[in-house]
Amino acid sequence: MPRSITLFTGQWADLTLDELAAKAKAMGFDGLELACWGDHFEVDKALSDDSYVRSRHDILERHGLKCFAISTHLVGQCVADAMIDERHKSILPARLWGDGEPEGVRQRCAEEVKLTAEAAKMMGVSVVNGFTGSPVWHLIYRFPPTSDEMIDAGFRDFADRWRPILDAYAEAGIRYALEAHPGEIAYDIYTAQKTLAALDGHKAFGFNFDPSHFIHQLFDPANFIEAFPDRIFHVHVKDSKVKLNGRSSILGSHLQFGDPRRGWDFVSPGRGDIDLESIIRGLNRIGYQGPLSVEWEDSGMSREHGAREAVEFIRRTDFEPSSVAFDAAFASND
Repeated sequence: MPRSITLFTGQWADLTLDELAAKAKAMGFDGLELACWGDHFEVDKALSDDSYVRSRHDILERHGLKCFAISTHLVGQCVADAMIDERHKSILPARLWGDGEPEGVRQRCAEEVKLTAEAAKMMGVSVVNGFTGSPVWHLIYRFPPTSDEMIDAGFRDFADRWRPILDAYAEAGIRYALEAHPGEIAYDIYTAQKTLAALDGHKAFGFNFDPSHFIHQLFDPANFIEAFPDRIFHVHVKDSKVKLNGRSSILGSHLQFGDPRRGWDFVSPGRGDIDLESIIRGLNRIGYQGPLSVEWEDSGMSREHGAREAVEFIRRTDFEPSSVAFDAAFASND
């Protein structure tokens, strides 16, 4: 049967969950991927208030929606970043930022991500999506001269910080799905392989596949699916558009998203360079039956227009794999 289409609520955190659920149902979504910010899913409340998780289910059920995953991108980012600064303060609640001392922030966020596994279990979902942060992203250009030993040390630091978290996830029966993404420890196929190796292939660690982060790196997102067939735990449908014109840079030129001078930008699903059909075929080959979750990010389009259009686009494009060879009917019964 067709995969469920859900809406990631992260870009809608200005709305209450009840308001957003009503809109999502009207737009044709089957469910929501709940962000752990705004009032959509608050980990501390889930663990301290016996009625809180029931309240989330009540809202979803009232609007005929399901939840397959929750997402802790913002807190996860702060677990392993080499530099903790005002950017992180802007995305964290005060109880996690504390006095802003970097290692204290990292430790508090690591504990929060652990607790998110318990909250996910209470919510009845088996996947938590998120970021991890990176001790080596600032070394990407390899200048000033950057040794392999420096990179390897960063991956060890990442593993030391994340193994205890992933052990807690395994114990809770929950999987953590990193959205491979520039700024994270894994952002392409080779860094994802190196990340898995650093974690000794930890069974609780996999990926939230989001093709929009690969297009502007100029590699085919379908190859990521083929590289990690048993590690695709969740899927985002988001699009991006490369707009190189001889003046713009693929690095973004320190320009905000939505600036027309950028060499690439995020756009609503179906409006960019993503070949969704090739991705659907790849997901069919690996047997992925989880949701297709729309992450709306398009600075030039109304989010309600984009979300509604995305549902229609995905329903037109998604299909079940064939259960028979197309030429099986050619065989003679004689």
